[in-house]
Amino acid sequence: MPRYALQVEYHGAPFVGWQRQRAQTSVQGQIETALAKLEPGPHTIAAAGRTDAGVHAWGQVAHCDLVKDWEPSRLAGALNFHLKPDPIAIVACAQVEGDWHARFSALERAYEFRLLMRRPPATHDAGLVWQISHQLDVAAMQEGARHLVGHHDFTTFRSTLCQSQSPVKTLDELSIKQIAGPSGPEVRFSLRARSFLHNQVRSFLGSLVQVGSGVWQPDDVKSALEARTRSACGPVSPPHGLYLAAVTYPTDIFSA
Repeated sequence: MPRYALQVEYHGAPFVGWQRQRAQTSVQGQIETALAKLEPGPHTIAAAGRTDAGVHAWGQVAHCDLVKDWEPSRLAGALNFHLKPDPIAIVACAQVEGDWHARFSALERAYEFRLLMRRPPATHDAGLVWQISHQLDVAAMQEGARHLVGHHDFTTFRSTLCQSQSPVKTLDELSIKQIAGPSGPEVRFSLRARSFLHNQVRSFLGSLVQVGSGVWQPDDVKSALEARTRSACGPVSPPHGLYLAAVTYPTDIFSA
């Protein structure tokens, strides 16, 4: 059976998250339903990462196995037709080797988080950014973020529901910058790692906003990390500013 890799973009608001759930609308479930319209029978697809309810994606990657030998661009087009009107798009498709796996072949995941700083309510970016009415101290957040980069026990910054066998992970990047966004000043957070714990990114962001708001000092992030207890974490950020931006593999499967 030929295997196909799919690069998937979606707006997370209408979904309970990536993972299929009984009697609820998920991104995985909608794509599998679209696949069933192309080839009868149950379909199970695997993704590079399971995003939570309300989290968006620019660069999610999944794979599926089909009976028919599809030309990749025709498969993408057919899926996009059957995915309407859901805010899900297959932006790239490639045939891959049978042992290639969207999750286990991945070398790195990258996330972006958008935070809008303005008082008037967002209109065009509603549901796509975390909006805060006051200015944040970006330099202080950058100082606090430095404590999180590297190889650490991230018990403080993972959900109590996290199923990972170990809280020890390596965070390769957590960069923060302020930009002039289309709706006003934005703070953009960029994070890279081979893998993340459940709620790890949103836990980081909520704690760093405590620093930017002056509630925490930058060194309080280090203290929270070293506490290794969930109670030391700041408030978890809302999901709607978070995007799965990219997944990296040994070779660029979508380059063609």
